[in-house]
Amino acid sequence: MPANLPAEAKHKWSEVSAARTDQQKLQLLQEFLSLVPKHKGTGRLCAQVKRQMATLRKEIAEKKQRRVGKGGPKFFIEKEGAAQIVVLGMTNVGKSSLLASTTNAKAEVSSYSYTTRQPVPGIFQYEDIQFQIIEAPALMEGSAKGEACGLQTLALARNADGLILMADLSQNPTKQFSLILSELEKARILINKPLARVDIERKHAGAGLKIITLGQLVNCTTNDVENLLKSYRIYAATVKIFGDATLGNIEDAIFENTIYRPAVVVANKADNPEAVKKLAELKKMVGEQIRVLSISCKTQTGLEFLGRELFESLNLIRIYTRDPSKKEPSKKPFILKRSAKILDLAKQIHSDFHKQFSYSKVWSKHSEKGKSTDMKRGLRYNGQKVGLKFPLEDGDIVEIHTK
Repeated sequence: MPANLPAEAKHKWSEVSAARTDQQKLQLLQEFLSLVPKHKGTGRLCAQVKRQMATLRKEIAEKKQRRVGKGGPKFFIEKEGAAQIVVLGMTNVGKSSLLASTTNAKAEVSSYSYTTRQPVPGIFQYEDIQFQIIEAPALMEGSAKGEACGLQTLALARNADGLILMADLSQNPTKQFSLILSELEKARILINKPLARVDIERKHAGAGLKIITLGQLVNCTTNDVENLLKSYRIYAATVKIFGDATLGNIEDAIFENTIYRPAVVVANKADNPEAVKKLAELKKMVGEQIRVLSISCKTQTGLEFLGRELFESLNLIRIYTRDPSKKEPSKKPFILKRSAKILDLAKQIHSDFHKQFSYSKVWSKHSEKGKSTDMKRGLRYNGQKVGLKFPLEDGDIVEIHTK
């Protein structure tokens, strides 16, 4: 990337993005693929489009089965809780046991291979927030090419907020992790945080293009970005650029080819005699960027740390609000990303709430006898008045005053 696609292909992709039905999208993808020049620069793009087409064909076939009363597995799961986490792993590594041990789900735990044929959701309570944990059908070599339910499982992973990658310490965890990583990479799902991230949020016609650079552009300018977007007939969107981004990263985001999903590696069967040695080998292979948690679903050890690991890997914070007329803050927090500001909280409370904003007061949990020790943010005392751009941290209590 960039693939230097002809104008006809770019125009066709804008039609793909606007497609309203699976059948229509499949037809337009076929037409788009026929317009893409076949050379080294477009190889990954063509492979990704073919995978999308294969997934759509399976979804269309499953919908037909359900219409004629033959049933069929349901792979789309509506999101609930603070975040949706999909559990991925090979067969018999303990995915069902993990779900049964940590959530309210009635997971089928069996020694037979490939017991799970469709996603099974459950709610995992961590302190005062809830995560939705989904056990996915087992991955195998060839999942990214459509083996078994591989395409639907990987589509489930793409839609999730985060991943749990499970390995079995009684077997060969490094080999298992290598296979999972390989299938994720073929599906263009990254678990190591990329140098650049580009979020493109389409807007209504007439809104124009708004490019927010929170990192820096490499070998290109904002005008180059605008011209690229317009060449794909994207005239109304908010584009947020994180890290060091090239035009290739921008074009990748248009196709939604490569996405990043934070992950925690959970190594099960820590009660196995060789678990310590194999865990060390697994950690060495995984590296320091991704968290590795050793557990045993059988003895229930290590599970008490799962919530904290997920919370940290997803980079979340909890913010408690307080009504100006009351002394106690809300018991149920708002869940935001770690980089959030008062403005983000106001928008989450209500889309137009920030327009009536006057000021807010903040109480930090890093305080003693009412005096704030959070000088890094410029919070000299608890209850200090701050504006919309004030950065938030986990545990803050916020009181918002409107005009």
